[in-house]
Amino acid sequence: MRPGPAAVLFAALGATALLAERWITVAAIAAVLLAACLAAPAGRRRFLYLAGASITALSVFLLTPFVETIGSHPLWTGPTIPVVGTLDVTKEELAGGAVAALRLLSVSLAFAAYALLLDHDRLLRSVRAGRRSALAVVLATRLVPTLERDAAGLIEALRGRGVAVAGARGHARLLSPLLAGSLERAYNLAESMESRGYGRPGATRALRPPWAARDWLALVAAAALVTGGVLWL
Repeated sequence: MRPGPAAVLFAALGATALLAERWITVAAIAAVLLAACLAAPAGRRRFLYLAGASITALSVFLLTPFVETIGSHPLWTGPTIPVVGTLDVTKEELAGGAVAALRLLSVSLAFAAYALLLDHDRLLRSVRAGRRSALAVVLATRLVPTLERDAAGLIEALRGRGVAVAGARGHARLLSPLLAGSLERAYNLAESMESRGYGRPGATRALRPPWAARDWLALVAAAALVTGGVLWL
């Protein structure tokens, strides 16, 4: 599948998760996106995305009962705190927290699938309108993987010199060379884009293959998902 329709499909899944009212629908969307993320090559990068999405969703589920005051079926009643009031956990608060957590998980997994599975260079080449915005999105998406690759290279170089990088303090010392390397990379990228005439009129593009049936099906599925999320789900 081409990266453009795939990106639209992932965005539609995330939007449908935000629009849907039934928890079973949101859970199904999260399961589909999780399966898509698990199709990416195994490694530290995939683990970081999945761990980040899971931890944030779990945090929302655990904190929601303590920041909401709804429901008439208490499961636990805690102490009374001045200004805040009585801390309690109700069945309705847990249900609302679960739905909110599933929504956040779905959106996070949609972004993870976008970052892990799509070829961002091909995505940028396929954009015809708003290329500057698309370039900013692609560069921002590639920032974390690029820094991770640079950090791994620095750690290997230090190990070759007999210096072991361990613990939070050891990894914190990598921030300065990583920052310097990212600034140097940004400068080189700007020079490369300028030398190639980026943004000037009359730019040429490489030939692109025609869209396949599955690309059109992805767009139809994306429109159907959003429409279903608004009207029925």
